[in-house]
Amino acid sequence: MLKQIEGSQAVAQAVALCRPEVICAYPISPQTHIVEGLGELVKDGSLAPCEFINVESEFAAMSVAIGSSAAGARTYTATASQGLLFMAEAVYNASGLGLPIVMTVANRAIGAPINIWNDHSDSMSQRDCGWIQLFAESNQEALDLHIQAFKLAEELSMPVMVCMDGFILTHAYERVDMPDQAAVDAFLPPYEPRQVLDPAEPVSIGAMVGPEAFMEVRYLAHAKQLMALDVIPRIADEFEQRFGRRSHGMSGGLVRGYRTEDADTIVVALGSVLGTLKDTVDEMRAEGLKIGVLGIQSFRPFPLVAVRAALQGAQRVVVLEKSFSVGLGGVVSTDVRLALSGLQLHGYTVVAGLGGRSITKASLHRTLREAIADKLAPLTFMDLDWRIVNRQLEREAQMRRSGPIAENLLRDVGTVASKVS
Repeated sequence: MLKQIEGSQAVAQAVALCRPEVICAYPISPQTHIVEGLGELVKDGSLAPCEFINVESEFAAMSVAIGSSAAGARTYTATASQGLLFMAEAVYNASGLGLPIVMTVANRAIGAPINIWNDHSDSMSQRDCGWIQLFAESNQEALDLHIQAFKLAEELSMPVMVCMDGFILTHAYERVDMPDQAAVDAFLPPYEPRQVLDPAEPVSIGAMVGPEAFMEVRYLAHAKQLMALDVIPRIADEFEQRFGRRSHGMSGGLVRGYRTEDADTIVVALGSVLGTLKDTVDEMRAEGLKIGVLGIQSFRPFPLVAVRAALQGAQRVVVLEKSFSVGLGGVVSTDVRLALSGLQLHGYTVVAGLGGRSITKASLHRTLREAIADKLAPLTFMDLDWRIVNRQLEREAQMRRSGPIAENLLRDVGTVASKVS
């Protein structure tokens, strides 16, 4: 059924179609509309049997999710930004216990300073926590990935994050194709847990493990991620066969290429920015430039083989990042470089869109032309305002009590803007 609907409500309805038995969440922008929508469905009886548990914090949300999943219930939650950090201890516990929880991360910047807008710093901060991380380009893809995520999580008995860009997708109204309940039921069988707390057959879950076995436990978590590299494409193919929609690209469910076949330059990115990149690439192609885009849908596990296969024919690779590792540079770029080990390519990292800053086609045109001419710095911060950065560095060099950085920059932005006007 075609619907014109907000991204958050589309995800809420898709999750409801998966028949979760426990939903626990704490409201935090920009994911709140998702759990509000699910709460309404539970309250009016549309989603039953299901218990919606109001908790007092994000840490409690994941703790409840762990308990309900361990007790054998299909479990869902959602969070963003500081909320994901607040539950970080329990996030690691969920994956360490091998519990198939599905969680939406409505990607949002991490403070300080406080910022409610989109970038990928929250989920990237948890890239080593043992959860599968899938990134959606559009609201249709976010809808589809949630349905696939429950099947993936339960087949492997491991948790899955579905990451969708906060506000850019969560609050955008787009047309989506919403499947019916019978179709989802045929695709996603009733939950049969691989491990469950049962008074009739008592077991311990989460026991202390010493040096004699801890490394082996962690390796098995890694082995499951590697298994997911085979399971994700299979589930994506089955989804396409049942629903007639291809939510994946050249390597089913892992990566998706756009005009990469003969490209000399390929831009790598995750999430909603892929749409802007495709439009930019179309314009540059019309000018005769051989450029393409590679979208990474599965960030964890990272598809090294698929990325290498997609990029090895290019002369240069530009990784567009919506987060970065302070003191080093690109996060995604590090993984891409590993995939391309031994290949002689020009590689560039472009950090853009932090804290919700617009990534415009004009800026992409300028930056990508510099890359094609091999004049781009290896690490570039696109549209960084060097005037206020240098002013703050000078201020700190001149006086010890130079004041709080964020507030200084806001004053400098106002000063610069008034001079320009």
